[in-house]
Amino acid sequence: MSDNFTDFDFNSTTQPVAAAVAPDYNFPALIFGILLIIVIIGGNVLVCLSVYMEKALKTTTNYFIVSLAVSDLLLAVLVLPLFVYAEFQGGVWSLNMMLCDGLMSMDVMLCTASIFNLCAISVDRFIAVSIPLNYNRKHVDQRQIILLSGTWLIALAVASPVMLGINNIPHRDTTECKLEDDNYVVYSSVCSFFIPCPIMLLLYFGMFQGLKRWEEARKAKLRNSIQTCRKLQHAAAAAAMPTSGTIPGPLPMPLPRIIERDLAQARLGLEDTDDYLQPDCPPFPSAYRERISSVPSISYQQQPPQKRKRAKINGRERKAMRVLPVVVGCFLFCWTPFFVVHTTRALCATCYIPQALISTVTWLGYVNSALNPIIYTVFNTEFRKFFKKSLHSFSCC
Repeated sequence: MSDNFTDFDFNSTTQPVAAAVAPDYNFPALIFGILLIIVIIGGNVLVCLSVYMEKALKTTTNYFIVSLAVSDLLLAVLVLPLFVYAEFQGGVWSLNMMLCDGLMSMDVMLCTASIFNLCAISVDRFIAVSIPLNYNRKHVDQRQIILLSGTWLIALAVASPVMLGINNIPHRDTTECKLEDDNYVVYSSVCSFFIPCPIMLLLYFGMFQGLKRWEEARKAKLRNSIQTCRKLQHAAAAAAMPTSGTIPGPLPMPLPRIIERDLAQARLGLEDTDDYLQPDCPPFPSAYRERISSVPSISYQQQPPQKRKRAKINGRERKAMRVLPVVVGCFLFCWTPFFVVHTTRALCATCYIPQALISTVTWLGYVNSALNPIIYTVFNTEFRKFFKKSLHSFSCC
């Protein structure tokens, strides 16, 4: 969300621009901008296609990620080309001012949509951890539709003053494309960043605290179930052993279904539980060792396919939760400098802020739109497989 398109010099030097002087063409900005647009469009299109084409990626969280990718994609199509053109012209706006106002509107709206999409994801994940039994993991329900719609409606509301003509002021400098009202710069920054970001961080903190407690309770349950499993097997083996001799009796009875279910879920969908799968127990009597090992009580193959599928889905969702804080962290890293610099500039008329710094933080904010698809490929196995397959097919063509 840029409030001033200014000259960005990749050699850390700035030159004043005058309307009567020919533009100082900034070829490094043009090259970098074109590459950035290509990366943003390619990466976010792959994100949308992967969720559309891959059944394994059709989860509620990924629908929110698609909404985030759409906002980044629109930014690359509607905002960045004109921004790069202005930067190439040395920061001079040579186009129609109505086009400038439309550009500012789209810039504000899409930046706000990005951060509110991340906020909606945090709300959705918090609900999934807090009330998992009422959470729909397969299909978008009414609550999630409200969240998705709300993100775009709020973004539209924040950008609406620009659409309604707040930039139309007397004696406007037509060589600059920027937000003309400093009060609106502060208002949009507060609505788009300084209010939702703390809420989002608090929700993630609460979510991971709840997830940590849930993991500890789950591991304790598995440990107790497996220890009970061993005790039952040993007791059955000892009861079946004849007092005189060496001929073993009948095999022990199968384990209770609840223990079989816990063991099956542990083997299918739970990481970090290897220490609990082999608790310290006294060995079986030698006469029973081979026969006890063949007892099918801890075999996960006996579980119904529906339960196995549910365990895998839960495991996939936990992996998605690990990716989302990285996405949020990159967003904060890229956009916090922008909002701090431009809010300071609007509030402090006497403060000197170099034009190079303003351009740098603006570019850094736009770079965030290219980072999210890269994060998905690094941290999410399903996205990474689809990306590799798509890139391989494209290279073969």
